[in-house]
Amino acid sequence: MAGFSQDWEPIVIRKKAPTSAARKDEKAVNAARRAGAEIETVKKSTGGTNRAASSSTSLNTRKLDEDTENLTHEKVPTELKKAIMQARMDKKLTQAQLAQVINEKPQIIQEYESGKAIPNQQIISKLERALGVKLRGKK
Repeated sequence: MAGFSQDWEPIVIRKKAPTSAARKDEKAVNAARRAGAEIETVKKSTGGTNRAASSSTSLNTRKLDEDTENLTHEKVPTELKKAIMQARMDKKLTQAQLAQVINEKPQIIQEYESGKAIPNQQIISKLERALGVKLRGKK
């Protein structure tokens, strides 16, 4: 066991440095003033309030109230839904069969025939190919 020696130096464990929130604490600021340290304080214009969020909301609400534009989706025109229905019946297909032919859900055919769907040119072209009828360009 010769050659081994004990290391009796003390190990000092310190606390972490204070976080930024703790440094801004009133006690810490007063202690720094007493010690004569330089302190810079800046007052934020909307500090501690929620003014920015509430004021912009009222502006947006006013704009929406003043806006008289009719904000609705474009619907399937009556001529188109009648043409789809007529062509499907001429081919003796059900809505579900037609949906399967164009690889879409039956609900989409129902929406087009009831006029509730938002017109999609890709689906209309699939319907034209499957039914062998021109559905666009009649407007």
